[in-house]
Amino acid sequence: MSGQVSPPTGRRSNVLIGRQQECARIDQLIEVVRAGGSGPLVIHGVPGVGKTALLDYIDGHSKGCQIARAGGVQSEMELPFAGLHQLCAPHVSRIDRLPPPQRQALAMVFGVADGAPPDMFMTGLSVLGLLSEVARDKPLLCLVDDQQWLDHASIQVLAFVARRLGAESVGLVFGTRVPGRELTGLPTLKIAELSQADSRTLLDSVLTASLDQRVRDQIVAETRGNPLAMMELVRGNTPAELAGGFAIPGGTALWGDVEEGFRYRIGLLPAQSRQLIRIAAADPTGDPALVRRAAHRLGIEADAEAPIVDAGLAEFGARVRFRHPLARSVSYWSARPSDRQQVHGALAAETNRERDPDRYSWHLAQAAGGPDEAVAVELERSAGRARARGGLVAAAAFLERAAILTLDPVRRAQRALTAAMAKLTAGEFNAAGELLELAESGPLTDLQAATVALARAHLAFALSRGGEAPLLLFRAAERFRTIDPATARDTYLDALAASAFAGRAASPGGGVLDVARAALSMPVPADREPTDFLLAGLAANFTDGYAAGVGNLQHALVAFDEVRSGVMPADRELRWMWLMTLAALHLWDDDQWSTLSRRYVELARTSGALSELPLALSTRAMMLSFTGDLVGLAVLAEEQAAVTDATASQLAPYSGMCLAAMRGRRDESYSLIGSAAERGTSRGEGISAAVAEWTRAILHNGLGEYAHAMAAAQRALDLQEYPDRHYPGIANWAAAELVEAAARRGETGVAIEAADWIAEMTAASGTNWARGVGARSKALVAEGAEAETQFRDALASLQQTSVDAELARTRLLYGEWLRRERRRADARNQLRTAYRMFDAMGMEAFAERARRELQATGETARKRTASTGNTLTAQETMIARLARDGLSNPDIASRLFISARTVQYHLHKVFTKLAINSRTQLDRVSL
Repeated sequence: MSGQVSPPTGRRSNVLIGRQQECARIDQLIEVVRAGGSGPLVIHGVPGVGKTALLDYIDGHSKGCQIARAGGVQSEMELPFAGLHQLCAPHVSRIDRLPPPQRQALAMVFGVADGAPPDMFMTGLSVLGLLSEVARDKPLLCLVDDQQWLDHASIQVLAFVARRLGAESVGLVFGTRVPGRELTGLPTLKIAELSQADSRTLLDSVLTASLDQRVRDQIVAETRGNPLAMMELVRGNTPAELAGGFAIPGGTALWGDVEEGFRYRIGLLPAQSRQLIRIAAADPTGDPALVRRAAHRLGIEADAEAPIVDAGLAEFGARVRFRHPLARSVSYWSARPSDRQQVHGALAAETNRERDPDRYSWHLAQAAGGPDEAVAVELERSAGRARARGGLVAAAAFLERAAILTLDPVRRAQRALTAAMAKLTAGEFNAAGELLELAESGPLTDLQAATVALARAHLAFALSRGGEAPLLLFRAAERFRTIDPATARDTYLDALAASAFAGRAASPGGGVLDVARAALSMPVPADREPTDFLLAGLAANFTDGYAAGVGNLQHALVAFDEVRSGVMPADRELRWMWLMTLAALHLWDDDQWSTLSRRYVELARTSGALSELPLALSTRAMMLSFTGDLVGLAVLAEEQAAVTDATASQLAPYSGMCLAAMRGRRDESYSLIGSAAERGTSRGEGISAAVAEWTRAILHNGLGEYAHAMAAAQRALDLQEYPDRHYPGIANWAAAELVEAAARRGETGVAIEAADWIAEMTAASGTNWARGVGARSKALVAEGAEAETQFRDALASLQQTSVDAELARTRLLYGEWLRRERRRADARNQLRTAYRMFDAMGMEAFAERARRELQATGETARKRTASTGNTLTAQETMIARLARDGLSNPDIASRLFISARTVQYHLHKVFTKLAINSRTQLDRVSL
């Protein structure tokens, strides 16, 4: 904490000594919230530096605002949503005002409803909605102290809320020692130690007697500007001791470590008081009745409270409240393990097993001195309840403790494996690895051993898409071949996708050819699933060439469509959706890619699978880049950025890169491309770097900088090159960019080689998109009548597709060729149409390239007048489109991970910009 002193003048009655700048920053946030805005703030610094005092300052200086407080408790870190309960419990009656999905999610989190576990991010959206509802009465400031000890489920949700605050009149302030991964990117306020002058002022303000100047200087120097250290020193020594300086030598431990000061004072308490404060520290609910019942069970008299209060360590009122979180922590951890077990045993005995079964089992587990099968069973039940509420981390913690308390090695291995899988799903990767080691220490069946191997592979893939992940997935698939062939085939498919992600970064033995050959050696099942066709098609592409895989990939899409229209479970459909869209992309099938990518986004949204949504949005955005819907692409790029931010996804900003390149925005493109390439390299993802180089090639082709475009396209192909062939997908597109750039550079040999590779694929595919790109590529390396024939064939094919950006680019190239052939009138027709298409799409660099070519034919192109839709930001356009489509404000809020009040705020701005009065008029304007 920091000391306080009243200023001679000013409107603040209590200003923290030495914290003028910090208080000014906090005052700004308070004013923003009062004015209808919102914002997060992370206050961080070493123990005792004054974080709690600044939160108290907010509490005491927020006239006209509501305050909600919560605090992390070290002994409660594994209980799901414990911190969220503290913050939201006073407002639980407002849950009924939320939309049904959000209401159900919070009801399950608070244990008052049953059902499927809510998605973590649906829970976050529900909490955002609840806080927004609370703030309708008056602005709300949420204060969360000791975030480093908050349970994982709560901090995940609150970090989500902090990133999605908009126009709710809500402030969310965290106090923590070091901002963790969850809070990365949020505004921070670091609290430094006090200066010597401020330290002297604080010390003088709390002394009750005069102090020798030299002793005061020594105290200031040795406490190093830590306010709590100074305050505790004064509390722990008499004025005579301080004045004479006799306490200084013995107090060095206190000044060097604030926690030692609390440990010293706790040690001075009578035995029963020490035991009582341990009980209070072990019970994070602050329920004085429960603490007193547990104390009575251990024979502790009522008068044991007085020494604790007199020492200034804790208060026993309507709630048990420690003077400082460090006092609670030290009270608990300074006790011997046997003393903590005794305390937890008393608390378990006095906890209502029916109303609070999870806390009961947790106390029971902490009380166990050794293996206890009955307690392990209780923990498994609690894990099931936690999982049902979406508390995956808590479920894993219960299971982990259950494994530790299990004596039978077979059961211990199974429980450790189950806990590891839960930790893996919850993103607790280090803990998952440790539990897998514990599982491997016991006897495992062949199936369990294979499952451990698969878990390790998925763990590696989660940490890094490249490197050893493909090899580990490959080996896991091999282990399942005889145990569970269906799982083996699914794992081969995962391994193939992982090796494609990794490219050349895959570990030796885990490359695409290794995986593909092994996958094809699997017996073909009599009743083939869509994924069996998909695996066969992708594998054959690598072993025998593109044409060899086409038939199976086409069968995969047809079979998948048939199963989807039947009774295919949504989770399984979602499980394979990305690879199915990849199959459509391989085949140059724009109809299927459009249908599947749209369904992918819809499925990820409606099922609440927000971990899948960034990839779904990126896949759909790529499709829109080829159709030329850059407004839609911008909307999806904005949404992908929002979801990526909200979910802390590691997916590269593919949508944003593609949008910037298609528009011809050099600086914006280079910033995003550099970020994606760096991330791809660090994570061993060759595909990220390949996409980055492909978009760089688009950018430079649009700008007419063909040397740079050619180099970028070649790098993209090199990153996706395997023995004798390229990996289709990004390589398709990069090869097309290479043909254009090389042809315009006069690098005929390079252009012909790339055009031949494209022709091999497009001939096998046979779709209109494929035929169009194939013919265009041939035209660029042909001459005379042959070139014109190919250009016309390309236009005829592409006009039957939805890929209008490809059509416009083909018209541009044809027009440029016609101008070089001195057929100006014919050139104008193609260039004029190309220019209009590019201009309407917003492909600015290509439009400028077409305009220059058109001008060279003797015609001047007029730039169109911007539509009213262009005055809107991407987020405003997205909200306006959804409102136009009939979605309500809560529905839009759910889709965009913002509150309904923020939606209304943006709609008001939309109406003003478009000069309309209501959402019913949105269909009259261009969006």
